[in-house]
Amino acid sequence: MTVSDTQVTWLTQEAYNRLKSELDELIENRPVIAQKINTSREEGDLKENGGYHAAREEQGQQEARIRHLQELLRGAKVGETPAANGIAGPGMVLTVRYEGDDEDETFLLATREEGGEGAIEVYSPESPLGKALLGAKEGETREYELPNGKTQKVTLNKAEPYSG
Repeated sequence: MTVSDTQVTWLTQEAYNRLKSELDELIENRPVIAQKINTSREEGDLKENGGYHAAREEQGQQEARIRHLQELLRGAKVGETPAANGIAGPGMVLTVRYEGDDEDETFLLATREEGGEGAIEVYSPESPLGKALLGAKEGETREYELPNGKTQKVTLNKAEPYSG
């Protein structure tokens, strides 16, 4: 797996359509926010104008979301189910067991945007766990660092393509 493979965002057609629709709506809403800012600016002293500052804050958040969605959709692979080769990668449902645990955990290795309505837990390939498991084969044990600085071992038991 190359570095560029991990930068790809794997999305179902449904998730892509949902995110594209949100992006289109945000872009269409730009003039509304600009009008709010202009209207508030005309109310006078900007230092004590809460409406103006709230509108500017809303505009900043909206523009950040637009940039995030544009970047996400630009690098998206849509509807291409990953190969069922037993290797951990974006778009795969991974079943793992942490060292010291008695039960397996199953999650989707993908962007959080793909997770949709929370039907399955989603871990980013950029997370410490995701980075540790990228490229792992079934049966392979990897290590990653926890937020407290300790090291955790995790074994990949199964890797299968996400089917939505």
